[in-house]
Amino acid sequence: MSDAPDSREETRCQAPGDRPDPSQDRVRELVLSFLERAGEMSAAAGEAGTPVYVLEAEVIRQRVETFLKAFSSRLPGFEAFFAMKCNNSPEVAREVVGAGLGLDVSSGLELAAALQVGCRRILFSGPGKTEEELALAAANADRVTVLLDSFQEMGRLNEAALEAGSIVTAGVRLTTQEEGLWRKFGVPPAALESFMIQAADRPAIRLEGLQFHTSWNLTPDAQTSFIARLGGVLKDLDPALRESLSFLDIGGGFWPGDGEWLLAEGAPGPPEGLPRGRRIIPAAPIVDFAREIAAALSEHVFPTGEMRVYAEPGRWIVNDALHIIIRVADKKAQDMVITDAGTNIVGWERYETDYVPVINLSRPSLTERPCLIAGSLCTPHDVWGWSYFGEGIEPGDLLLLPRQGAYTWSLRQQFIKPLAGMVRVPRRQR
Repeated sequence: MSDAPDSREETRCQAPGDRPDPSQDRVRELVLSFLERAGEMSAAAGEAGTPVYVLEAEVIRQRVETFLKAFSSRLPGFEAFFAMKCNNSPEVAREVVGAGLGLDVSSGLELAAALQVGCRRILFSGPGKTEEELALAAANADRVTVLLDSFQEMGRLNEAALEAGSIVTAGVRLTTQEEGLWRKFGVPPAALESFMIQAADRPAIRLEGLQFHTSWNLTPDAQTSFIARLGGVLKDLDPALRESLSFLDIGGGFWPGDGEWLLAEGAPGPPEGLPRGRRIIPAAPIVDFAREIAAALSEHVFPTGEMRVYAEPGRWIVNDALHIIIRVADKKAQDMVITDAGTNIVGWERYETDYVPVINLSRPSLTERPCLIAGSLCTPHDVWGWSYFGEGIEPGDLLLLPRQGAYTWSLRQQFIKPLAGMVRVPRRQR
């Protein structure tokens, strides 16, 4: 045990000079919800050891139900496909499939995993698909729709399907930005008619749909803007080609309703001062996404022909369903501890930019105290947070980072320390 004196000083955790932080109540509500379950979360860590990912399957089921209800009530025939790149855990895949979603995969590795968990509705998207990946898709043409990313990929898929003796259902991804890094995805909308004409000459491909994707959507503005543009493209398309389209995939990128939680820009960290400030950028509720997207489709796309609508939610489904528990291994100062986990289990220097409350399950309190929570990797960028909620902090304490289900498990890497396992929290009684 450290002999450093315990501090009872409460901090607001905001950038110096700021007015009272309007996000404070939301942060405290989240922390309180987990402090009330401290025993349950501690028991999960005791069962599996630390570090550990704690999965709440019930949260996944609730999120799937809410997402489907929001869109299906406005778009008959709507279907959703969970984006596995967001979290490629087989446990998560089984849960979302069991809750009624298909799977959206972006590689042969993910496609094989989707097939292994028994998914019957799979979208295969992403650029640069290899011959081996296309062959796997063609061999499972009854379960896989390939979203083509280029003219050359169309030819290679046709060859793979001919070799497999199958006919593959396909769509084509449309580029949403013809300049910059996003131009790597899909084909320009102006090339759609040419693409469809060429696809008609490929006997093993049945081109039935379109896809587009915008990312980091805190509001539906980017999606509705492209839908308006797409309406003009479809209006000018040859009617015979237009009639062959039966689905439109609007992609994913839906941000959870609590918004994006970030460290404040320019806020000092050690040694200048603790804690780092925070800022929360709100996101629109999913019902607003559904309403605005459905309205845009009704105005711009459906007048050219009815199509089923697909979406590829990832972060919105899984973000709140997975938590991380780590343990304090060493206390080097009153304002610095080292944990038993390295941020290799989330794959990147996430907490140098993202804010997540660190909750001391062993000494629960709604008081937030300044402290550098560092990992045990041999790099100074191994940071979990700049403060914690608790009545002090000592070696052996369990620390919870809530709602870390998106782009953590699938980005983790074998660097210096072992990877963490996963444990499920039993279904709660209502």
